[in-house]
Amino acid sequence: MPTTTTQGVTVTVTTNYLPDYSSPAQEHYVFAYRIEIRNDGEFTVKLLRRHWYISDANNSVREVEGEGVVGRQPVLEPGETHQYVSGCNLKSGVGKMRGTYLMERLGTGAQFEVEIPEFTLMVPYRLN
Repeated sequence: MPTTTTQGVTVTVTTNYLPDYSSPAQEHYVFAYRIEIRNDGEFTVKLLRRHWYISDANNSVREVEGEGVVGRQPVLEPGETHQYVSGCNLKSGVGKMRGTYLMERLGTGAQFEVEIPEFTLMVPYRLN
């Protein structure tokens, strides 16, 4: 499981290929990813924005930016964890994602970026 820690915020990623929602004949591959964000720091933090880079094996790169994650801007006290599941579609069966969260330390208003570790999206039968 890819994991990174930035300024006391730890991000861990797990992925799954969703064959029931994919159509390889139409070059449509769907993946789900679960993100766990854990506040290992001393300050209460709020997730403000996300910024993703999504790369496909066909050399295309998409950027996705927006407020919060799946419609929420979670606040994490020290020791708290927030999990969410989202998805991504690719035109090939292999790709990767990486990105950042813009966080704010509540109380001080200081903003900082938290790295989302790069992770691979791969159709299981491509491993053979």
